[in-house]
Amino acid sequence: MMEFAKWCVETEESIQTHRLRGLGIAAGKQAQAIGAIAKAVPGYYTDPKRVADLLKKLGKPAAAAHVEQKLPTQASIRSGDLGEILCNAYVYEATPFNLGIRRLRWKDHRNMSMRGEDVLAFNLDPKSGGLKILKAEVKSRAGMKTAVIDEARTALCANNGLPSPHALAFVADRSNEIGDTVLGDALDKALLKDGIRASQVSHMLFTFSGNDPLKLLKANLQSYAGLVPQHYVGLRVDGHQDFIKAVFAAIGKGGK
Repeated sequence: MMEFAKWCVETEESIQTHRLRGLGIAAGKQAQAIGAIAKAVPGYYTDPKRVADLLKKLGKPAAAAHVEQKLPTQASIRSGDLGEILCNAYVYEATPFNLGIRRLRWKDHRNMSMRGEDVLAFNLDPKSGGLKILKAEVKSRAGMKTAVIDEARTALCANNGLPSPHALAFVADRSNEIGDTVLGDALDKALLKDGIRASQVSHMLFTFSGNDPLKLLKANLQSYAGLVPQHYVGLRVDGHQDFIKAVFAAIGKGGK
């Protein structure tokens, strides 16, 4: 948990039937934000049970080396990964979509980006078993621009606004592998029997930037003419690049 509510201030505006949220670090909370994020980041790259097992078998240096070799070293990859991690954490903490996987654990290489939807999250009705899906696109830039937001909008609209079958199958396979058969079975049923309907899907466009993106996000959201519910979220941090460096530096110090 990143506990956004403890270090973040939030604004919200309704645009037609959609929502636009602005996030920022509260005054005097920068160090707390860096520490909270750094503490959570390693769990997006490797299972804490794996780290605990290495710690028990081989000691602290081996466990630390395992985590370190998972973390990206290239600035652009760090930026994109951290944006995805922040989006994933925010979805779990601030929306009803509380099921899914931490897909960065399956990266081919720490300095490579993954293909497919940036974040997929799910909600299952406990009574009916009805499946709802959040398809999210994330953009991380020191200075957010209209063209970058337009790229994310295009990606959200791809495949008629639905998540790609390949991305859903990836989540279904990984869910079953790690023992989350409830989500795995629901996705198998949707993919192989029932199909996915537009009424089951919501979109999120999440930005992580050094400038205020809200005017750009609002303009883009106002131009959306589709029927899928939209949730736009803009997280602004001062010194975007330095903030990312500070987070990854803090990971090496145990998140302190």
